[in-house]
Order: sequence, then C-alpha cells, then structure tokens
Amino acid sequence: PLRETILVVDDEVGIRALIVKILRRERYRVLEAGSAAEAVAVAATHHGSIHLLLTDVMLPDRNGRQLAKQLREALPELKVMYISGFTDDESVRSGDFPPGARFLQKPFTLGALMGTLREALDQ
Repeated sequence: PLRETILVVDDEVGIRALIVKILRRERYRVLEAGSAAEAVAVAATHHGSIHLLLTDVMLPDRNGRQLAKQLREALPELKVMYISGFTDDESVRSGDFPPGARFLQKPFTLGALMGTLREALDQ
C-alpha cells in the first residue's frame, strides 16, 4: 500500500525529479509542481488528502512560507517541510518557520531527507 501523499514544490527540475523519484521508491504518493501557483492548482484538483508540503523556501512566484499559509487555509492539517540552498535568507538562518515545520538545507543526503520527512509527518 502507498504511504502518505506529499506535494513536492521546487522550481529546479533536476532537484524536484530526484526528490520525487526517491519518495516514490519509498512508496509515498507524490504530487509535484514547479511553482507556487502550480502547487495551488495541483492541490485544488487533487482528490484525497495531502499530508505534507515539501517546498523550496525560494520559489519564482512567491516564497514557500506564503505557499504553505495559502494551502493551510484549505488544508489545515497539512504538515510542512522546507528545503533551501540559500543560507543568506534571513528567515532561514533565524528559523522563522511555522510551528511544527521542518527545514532541511540543500544539498542533503538521502538519509537526512527521509529522516526529516518522517519527523515532519509524525509530529
């Protein structure tokens, strides 16, 4: 059986494809988007639960926190995990994320990705 449903949002196609491939191999149901607007559309048309939003902090059309806030209006139980390669973002350095959210710095290992993801889903 498939595990939880995860919405992966990253504008870097290679990174997103790798994360999606790993999560599918681990038996998660995966939805994907390359922008916040696309993520909102994917979430709106998906029938069933979305358990976790795994999003890059920096997206071309808005940031990951804004996306999470918007999606949580429709999906209040949505868990959130942020990833970022930009450590010069002040909010990343200060840990300015919603309560319960998890953060993973790029580049990350497979173990770190799966461990942080599981923490985010289980909390």
